[in-house]
Amino acid sequence: MSDELAFEKRYFGHRARLVLTPAQSALIDDQAHAARAMWNLLHEWWTMLPKHQRSLTAADVAIRRARKEIDWLAALPAQGAQAVLRTYYRAWKNCWEGRADEPRFKARYRTPMSVDLPQGEHLKVARVHRRWGMVNITKVGRVRFHWSKDLPVGKLTNTHDRISGARLVKDALGWHIAFRVQSLIPKPEPHPGPQVGIDMGVKVPLALSDGTAFRHDSWLNGPEREELLRLERQAEHRKRCRHPGEKTSRRLQATYDQIRALHARAKRRRLNWQHQITTAIARTYGTVVVERLHITAMLGSAKGTVEEPGRCVPQKSGLNRAISEQAWGRTIEMLAYKTAHNGGSLIKVPAADTSRRCSMCGLITPGSRESQAVFVCKNADCGWSGNADHNAACNILHLYRAGHALAPVAGRRSRQARKRVEPTTAR
Repeated sequence: MSDELAFEKRYFGHRARLVLTPAQSALIDDQAHAARAMWNLLHEWWTMLPKHQRSLTAADVAIRRARKEIDWLAALPAQGAQAVLRTYYRAWKNCWEGRADEPRFKARYRTPMSVDLPQGEHLKVARVHRRWGMVNITKVGRVRFHWSKDLPVGKLTNTHDRISGARLVKDALGWHIAFRVQSLIPKPEPHPGPQVGIDMGVKVPLALSDGTAFRHDSWLNGPEREELLRLERQAEHRKRCRHPGEKTSRRLQATYDQIRALHARAKRRRLNWQHQITTAIARTYGTVVVERLHITAMLGSAKGTVEEPGRCVPQKSGLNRAISEQAWGRTIEMLAYKTAHNGGSLIKVPAADTSRRCSMCGLITPGSRESQAVFVCKNADCGWSGNADHNAACNILHLYRAGHALAPVAGRRSRQARKRVEPTTAR
């Protein structure tokens, strides 16, 4: 077998936390604000010009001139400014092809701060300690980051295994760097593992058809939950004391920052748990079967209208929060690429009646779900009882074995594309 058939290119990302001094953090903040302002100026310039005058060359000339004439825009490196232009043009291309909406103005407080570093050879990543690495950031200098994954650096770097670029991203816990890594690895052999169905729920996040269940505790411990409750009450009190139309005070903004930090900590722990569980599943099973869940529809509000108000609105709001915290969509995405990397496959089946049907006799009888956790078949010829989540996982696997696998869904379309009606006759 030739090398072209035995190996394949794989692209993946790795995110690490940066350790910055106050001066370095201020420099990266200036670059992020300049990048956001560059996007907004480019958007105003692009939408203002007639269509026949829009071109990448003209936009490149305008960006170069702006960086020379406006001092604070020069804080953004030239490669970062070119990356803003490429990202903006790609956003319009996705809009023209119906994959996304039109690019919009980036507000200061609603847009995550980020800076693109497109030149991988300029990063000069090096490992200096078992837990630390160094990376070069343009106009900032050498910066330390937490080394938690082996990266192709030094003598290992070649045309196949290399860091093609990176992106600086800021969240409530500080600045992080996301590396874009390209590697050449052997093609995975078909996974010899068994088939398994997975049911995703709120009480039991992941229930497998072989009886395995993956659970987790609260993402925040007791003192952290108490601190979050105190901060939310404090923010509500300070918000009530603010006069209508008055700008948010620094104290209120500081409280909001502390709340975001706690939520970001919980999200980081949730991501860590999801990565560990999905990796274990992808390495153990050859075929993973899940439901195709319409999560957006499941998170709909129950408020209703003034004429027809909804019922059990607080309960539905709590259920929506619980579903959002589980992040089922991200779990499915992780399973998709991890099963493919291990030689397995991810299959989706219809989600209708998987929790109401008995996995032993295959019939749906009213009143079988006596509780959230127990399933008791009311069929006189069956009478099987067991865990409800395990029963649903078995039904999911049975649907795949019966040939009810669904075809892959195309990428997300924009609102304009979804509303567009195709002509019934050819012109």
